[in-house]
Amino acid sequence: MRIVLGLALAVLVSPALGETLVERGAYLVNSVMNCHGCHTPRGPNGLDLSRALSGGPQVFDETDYKVVGSNITPDKETGIGSWSDAELKKFFVTGVKPNGVKAAPIMPYEFYTVLTARDLDALVAYLRSVPPMRREMPMPEYRRASKPETPTYAGAQMTDSDMTDRLSRGRYLLSISHCLECHTPEGPSVEHDFAGSTGKGGRTFKGPWGESRSLNITSHPAAGLGQWSDDEIKRAITQGVARDGRKLKPPMAYAAYATMTAQDLDAIVAFVRTMPPLE
Repeated sequence: MRIVLGLALAVLVSPALGETLVERGAYLVNSVMNCHGCHTPRGPNGLDLSRALSGGPQVFDETDYKVVGSNITPDKETGIGSWSDAELKKFFVTGVKPNGVKAAPIMPYEFYTVLTARDLDALVAYLRSVPPMRREMPMPEYRRASKPETPTYAGAQMTDSDMTDRLSRGRYLLSISHCLECHTPEGPSVEHDFAGSTGKGGRTFKGPWGESRSLNITSHPAAGLGQWSDDEIKRAITQGVARDGRKLKPPMAYAAYATMTAQDLDAIVAFVRTMPPLE
């Protein structure tokens, strides 16, 4: 009985038995965390994966900063090739670069504080494995210090044992996918109103698709996902189709999330069901 239970827990901890750190890192970067969204250039047909992770497709020009997604290939001069493993892991969870400068909060390091030690190792292992590409990106412009934020459900580092519980796993995935970055409206004095409006939606995004507005992903029966079935929520995440059949617009990374494991999608849906309803 103990042997069977041990095997079951091992399967929960990892999507596949024998998964290497590079394989785990590839899954995180290419699917759950959607790093390509900010760090890979785009061509007329979408992401230009021949230049994967060599620098972002768009300029983020905000009140506090003007930045472009950086080159995170292991090129030593224009990428992260000269960073130590410790420096890279520190950057993921604090946003602080080896030179001591803190990245703009468009890099969701405040959500990544929950990353497990193994997943931090996996991210480093995978980024070291991608082809280095020399590609100089514009220098960031920091106009003033951004206000620190503490996203709901982020905070302390989580552990592999936390992943054996479906709700804890869902909370973890919701955080590292930084869903609440887009699905929480602005507050009166900070970028997000996590205190009173976590998951309420309503943020507006402009791009080649025109204009889109993030949905309410709380459990509210009318304004949120309370009446959606599990399959309808998963379809929205992976295909961009709403409950009523409407085609949802970017910037939600439907294609990346379509490669998430069934176990992880189930966990996300289970956790979203626990989010307090907000109208």
